Amino acid sequence: MTSTEEAAVPAAGEREPRRSRWPAVTAVALGTFLLVTAEQLPIGLLTSVGSALSVSEGTAGLMVTVPSLVAAVSAPLVPVLVGGLDRRLLLLGLMGLMTLANVASALAPNFAVLVASRVLVGVAIGGFWAIASGLAVRLVSPDDVPRATAIVFGGVGAANVFGVPIGTLVGEFAGWRVAFVTLSALALVVLLALLAVLPPLAATRPVRPRLLAEQFRNPGVRSGILATLLLVTGHFSAYTFVSPVLQELSGIDERLVGPLLFGFGLAGMVGNFVAGAALARAPHRTVLVIAVALAAAMPLHVLLGRGPVGGVVLLVAWGLAFGGVSVGLQTWMIRTAPRAVEAASALWVAVFNLSIGLGALAGGLVVDALSLGGVLWLGGACALAAAFAVRGARGAEGLR
Repeated sequence: MTSTEEAAVPAAGEREPRRSRWPAVTAVALGTFLLVTAEQLPIGLLTSVGSALSVSEGTAGLMVTVPSLVAAVSAPLVPVLVGGLDRRLLLLGLMGLMTLANVASALAPNFAVLVASRVLVGVAIGGFWAIASGLAVRLVSPDDVPRATAIVFGGVGAANVFGVPIGTLVGEFAGWRVAFVTLSALALVVLLALLAVLPPLAATRPVRPRLLAEQFRNPGVRSGILATLLLVTGHFSAYTFVSPVLQELSGIDERLVGPLLFGFGLAGMVGNFVAGAALARAPHRTVLVIAVALAAAMPLHVLLGRGPVGGVVLLVAWGLAFGGVSVGLQTWMIRTAPRAVEAASALWVAVFNLSIGLGALAGGLVVDALSLGGVLWLGGACALAAAFAVRGARGAEGLR
């Protein structure tokens, strides 16, 4: 970005902020932390929920699948439906919905009601993330946008490192219903924080179906969407099976898998902020490096990860690289669609969530048909294809 106009297009009558609103950025980051925690928390509660509500663990997995798919649909749909509604009011409403949805989950008398409550969680995730992911341009000065975006997406890494494991522990010691109640209480805290520090955010340009469709005529947006599809699908096709990969390929004791995944999350947080700093100077090169690093880290497990040391080193490298994906590709969207950040971000969030499910599905098919090594090669191949897509976008408007 070379000017204020390229960073964002303020709404009529809205002045560019003279100072960056870092408390608001922090509150939004807390929101992303809570959203990802809410989406993934049931992973650690499948057995207890299945036992309590008399469903199989496979059926209980719908608690994760359903909100992911709903989020993919609601990401572009919510901005369209609300039109010119003040984005502050929208974010507050969605966080209120998250609060109530988790209360409903905690009180669910049967699995059907629980899944219905998870539909509401998916609406809140998709709508909130679609708005929040491009909000940095509204809250900070142009020079601070990459750092603010990294902070917002730091909430994603923090959820993987702290939110899901802690929520799972709460479920183990106090019961799965208490875990959902705790999540609801935290959502209420985030709601109050947003209410206190988020400024009015008039819609800069209401999202219409036509505006969403127009984004596909933007070469930079098309490349970013394709790179997102390939990188996220590739990552989750392999990462879904990271536990057996560590145990069976690297010979790591099952008791060490949990701590190692904690380390993966920490590495991801580091990668998020390193990428955020690099994006301010060279956005295109940074995303290309991330894609190439992932293309190498995953398949190298098959070749160099057949021992504990190699497995751990490559796991950390994988975490560092993937930690930069969210902030890197969201910054890509901001740079290539400066006058339609919200529309481009909504499409990006939709593709990101769809790719999570697609990756897990593809990985499962490959594991069943081939081997664990197959998903690592698949992940690497997807990342390599993403690298070519990114390289082909060199010189795109906003990425120079």
